[in-house]
Amino acid sequence: MRILGIDPGLGVTGYGVIEERGFKVVEAGVIRTRANIPIQDRISKIFDEIAKIIKEHEPSVLVLEKIYSHYKHPTTAILMGHARAMACLVCGKFDIKLVNYPSTRIKKVITGNGHASKVQVQRMVQTILKLKNPPEPVDVSDALAMALCYCYLENKSVFRSQGSKK
Repeated sequence: MRILGIDPGLGVTGYGVIEERGFKVVEAGVIRTRANIPIQDRISKIFDEIAKIIKEHEPSVLVLEKIYSHYKHPTTAILMGHARAMACLVCGKFDIKLVNYPSTRIKKVITGNGHASKVQVQRMVQTILKLKNPPEPVDVSDALAMALCYCYLENKSVFRSQGSKK
């Protein structure tokens, strides 16, 4: 089974597709949009790129982080919401299961600490997936962490068989 994790952002959307069995990275990267183009074009690009990834890799599940809004940065949550909506819409269009986890749960599953730093998540994703280098930028490691979190929570024995101490 393939799992697609998406770390949505209007400027940078990270994604990672993993094969559950063997924890193999199938593809990972970012979708970038420029701030100087109209928002409808940015959102359209995010939708089109996610759709391409889904058509090519045929994931069974798409995992997103639950939206979080800090009172000091409400605009960030609103902008992220636009990109997040495109991920939700593409799930509906392609009939893919959509799963949401709070960021603290993802961090707890991956690192053992619900308040781990982005660097800690990045390093654990590198370790779990046996990558030579940490996935960069952090949007990619966050997306891969979401996909791994789904694997762990849905099938703990598969995760343990990969050498995790969780």
